[in-house]
Amino acid sequence: MEAAVLSTLEYDKIRDMLAARTGSVMGRELAHELVPVSEAQQVQKRLAETAEARGILNHIATVPLGGIRDVRSTLKKAELGAILEPHELLAVASTLYAARRIKAFFADLSIEAPLLALRASQIMVLRNIETVIEAIVNEQGVIRDDASSELLKLRREIKQAQSRVKEKLDNILRSGEYQKYFQDALVTMRGDRYVIPIKQEYRNNFPGIVHDQSASGATLFIEPMAIVNLNNDIKQLITAEKHEIERILTVVTGQIAQVAEPLGENLVILAQLDFVFAKAKLSIDMRATQPIISQQGFVNLIQARHPLIPAEHVVPIDVQLGRHFTTLLITGPNTGGKTVTLKTVGLFALMTQAGLFIPAAPDSEMPIIGNIFADIGDEQSIEQSLSTFSGHMTNLVGILKKIGADDLVLIDEIGAGTDPSEGAALAMSILEHIHTVGAKTIATTHYSELKTFAYSREGIENASVEFDIQTLRPTYRLLIGIPGSSNAFAISQRLGLSAKIIERAKALIHKEHADFETVLRALEDQKKAYSSRLDELSRLEQEMGRVKEKVLADERAVAEKKNAVLIKAQEEAAAVIRQARRNAEEIISELKEQFSEHNSRERQQAIEHARQKLRASNTEINGLAITDQAAGAELSAEALKPGMTVYVTTVKQKGEVLAVNGTDVTVQLGVLKLTVAVSACRLLAESGKPKNQPVTKHVSMVRTDSVARQIDIRGMTIEEAEVLLDKYIDDAVLSGLNEVLIIHGKGTGALRKGVKSYLENHSHIKGIRIADLNEGGTGATVARLA
Repeated sequence: MEAAVLSTLEYDKIRDMLAARTGSVMGRELAHELVPVSEAQQVQKRLAETAEARGILNHIATVPLGGIRDVRSTLKKAELGAILEPHELLAVASTLYAARRIKAFFADLSIEAPLLALRASQIMVLRNIETVIEAIVNEQGVIRDDASSELLKLRREIKQAQSRVKEKLDNILRSGEYQKYFQDALVTMRGDRYVIPIKQEYRNNFPGIVHDQSASGATLFIEPMAIVNLNNDIKQLITAEKHEIERILTVVTGQIAQVAEPLGENLVILAQLDFVFAKAKLSIDMRATQPIISQQGFVNLIQARHPLIPAEHVVPIDVQLGRHFTTLLITGPNTGGKTVTLKTVGLFALMTQAGLFIPAAPDSEMPIIGNIFADIGDEQSIEQSLSTFSGHMTNLVGILKKIGADDLVLIDEIGAGTDPSEGAALAMSILEHIHTVGAKTIATTHYSELKTFAYSREGIENASVEFDIQTLRPTYRLLIGIPGSSNAFAISQRLGLSAKIIERAKALIHKEHADFETVLRALEDQKKAYSSRLDELSRLEQEMGRVKEKVLADERAVAEKKNAVLIKAQEEAAAVIRQARRNAEEIISELKEQFSEHNSRERQQAIEHARQKLRASNTEINGLAITDQAAGAELSAEALKPGMTVYVTTVKQKGEVLAVNGTDVTVQLGVLKLTVAVSACRLLAESGKPKNQPVTKHVSMVRTDSVARQIDIRGMTIEEAEVLLDKYIDDAVLSGLNEVLIIHGKGTGALRKGVKSYLENHSHIKGIRIADLNEGGTGATVARLA
């Protein structure tokens, strides 16, 4: 891209906005150096990096990019052998810490960001150098006392010597002998030596070395002889301290020089990460989205907003180019909206190819542009001179020499600045040439001749910026397919021009032109009407969507309520059944007491009679529960499949379908098989699909007297076993058996555990144990009856 185009489209301002969101000097440099590229793969990678950073910022408030310092010159200095200063070491340590922290951040990151994570993984953590610097320099940039044992010793000796000096000086200042000699009773320093201010006239009365005098000469600053040697000792110690600090700094500088190359590579990575996150921050601030790269070369901007116009003033526009036409000719009055459209499309192309998101609605598309050429002047200029025309034509001549099929050409007020007829003819010729080359073009003009030109050329489309005649203001909405009219007469009339003058102007204007303007106004009115209808249709569609959602929500609520009612009914039925079983236990107990002295046959008849009454009660209860679940509509033979559970209305029982024969169906009702008409069957809510045919369970009993001592329940489920054991134990108790053997098999142990749990809670079981080996071992359980 040419530098002049970047300036014309104000791309530099976008780079400034980007630089303001970086946190390091190097990241700022990358922002200012950012230029668009034309290689598709590189553009996609740039956008993908921005998208990853945007995704991270959407989930994590802050990314640890602080503390990055520009230590490039410091590393160069270390490589050249110069000794680094403590503040330079601090900058290196801060950068090392920032690098270590950002690498750990990406290592622990739960969000997918492969491109950025790969960059962060290439950071080399130099913890040893960071530790060395922290051990030598404190946060204020001062060499620590314990940077070395020698430095610690020297600083202790300096403090001791300084204490001795102060003690001597305090004695001198408190001495009554010298009080009249002092100009001020205080201690000061001259050239690293402790001195006392003495009056000039007492110079010979105070023994010591003169180091300085006041401007008036009335005061001499004398080092007392008593502390000369002590000051000499301090000076020597300070010199030794300085040499030790230089030695320490030299060692650390050498260590940094050895890792200067990986440290420099870390700086590059940190700068790139800072720069990428600045792009993401800019996209958030602009409310921008990632553009889709159109492989077919289409421009499709939806609700595009120029990023440099304040949000409260910008009007979104929709722009299409490249799909049905490659040249867009924007006509109409001089309102400013046309030039904004040019700059918006051009700037979006630059931003996209720089890897920046664009402030437009999602699904907006931008192609990869080879080069952008722009001839955009001051669209609000009233006077057009020959020099202005010459300048525009010079730019166009240069553009026409360079354009190719993948380029984008933006021309503002094409052909302006000269005779309208000649200017319009030149404009049409230039647009024809660019269209033949295949470049995408957006041009603005005032010339009416170009409106007809666009209508008569394939691949060239008219457009206009909507203008409200009532308010004399542009709406800035781009209307593609409708050329703009000048509205000169209407505007002049609204501004107060005499009606007589306007009528005369209408009479003077060329008839064809007047007719064409009339057609244009009709088209604009039609366009507005269609837009209004489209908005109304969109509103109705949204309203229908809300109604549909409400209806679906109501249906779900009804279904949930129905399910709740059914569940409640089933729970109530189950409660009644449990109560019936408790009643059965009580009846059996009473019967045992009542018939304890009668013969077993009478007892058995009484028990059987009681069981029949209970079964009748259970049947009635089950029938009620099933009736609640049964569907009201009759079934067809095609709807029934073997394995389904149905409710047979003629016998008020539920059963399982075994076979369907025409209009008849064979149903298993407990131990009874029954053939009934299909019309007598109702599908239960619990029957969603045919069940697998149940495996027939065979229960074998070896009878001793009237009831067998053992029962085989192998292959049954726990529920089936409990039902069978319930009757068996009752019969065994009534038959006078003391123990029974329950054969359940070994298997997985689930049936054995279920049987054990059932027996432990049974009122007629006194105790249980594992059977002996000759009785089946762990495959059987012996129960002692009460």
